[in-house]
Amino acid sequence: MTERERMLSGMLYQSEHETLRQARLRASELTFQFNQTAPHEAARRKALLRELLGTCGGPIWVEPTFRCDYGSHIHIAGPFYANYDCVILDVCEVRIGRNVLFGPRVCLYTAGHPIDAEVRASGLEFGRPITIGDDVWVGGSTVVNPGVTIGSRVVIGAGSVVTRDLPDDVIAVGNPCRVLRTITEEDRAHWQSLARSYWEETPQPEIGAKS
Repeated sequence: MTERERMLSGMLYQSEHETLRQARLRASELTFQFNQTAPHEAARRKALLRELLGTCGGPIWVEPTFRCDYGSHIHIAGPFYANYDCVILDVCEVRIGRNVLFGPRVCLYTAGHPIDAEVRASGLEFGRPITIGDDVWVGGSTVVNPGVTIGSRVVIGAGSVVTRDLPDDVIAVGNPCRVLRTITEEDRAHWQSLARSYWEETPQPEIGAKS
């Protein structure tokens, strides 16, 4: 079994193995290029993301700066939007569903280190995958820890630290992040009513470059 296979399976592995170092170097080069693009270079940004990431299934827009370990272990169904300073440590797979929004400085960490100091000092590491469902809004400065699964239609309050799985259709906040309440039919009716009023009163805008 290779070090990459060990890493992706959640086993202990050596992160400084040459093949992994070369893979991280590739990601560093691509993210450096991405983060140096000018605001008008939308097409180049999209091309760099498609080269960097494992899967881009739909429209994706990421505001620089963006950092990741490997990139190839990140799979995004799209549409997807990430605001400034997103960090994804993808030593294990990160799977993000459709219609997902990240506020600024959202960080996903699949990487972990042994609790025992002697083992940790030896350079051995491990990882756990992160999965995010469809129609999720993650508030700014939220941290998602290794091994977490977030359900669909979830709203996570800004500054949260998500250490455990979250079910579908909830609002969750805090450190550690906890379910505040379920998203109800009353919530849906309220926002649908506001949206209908908006579209009745406002001409539909043209689709912008972020699509």
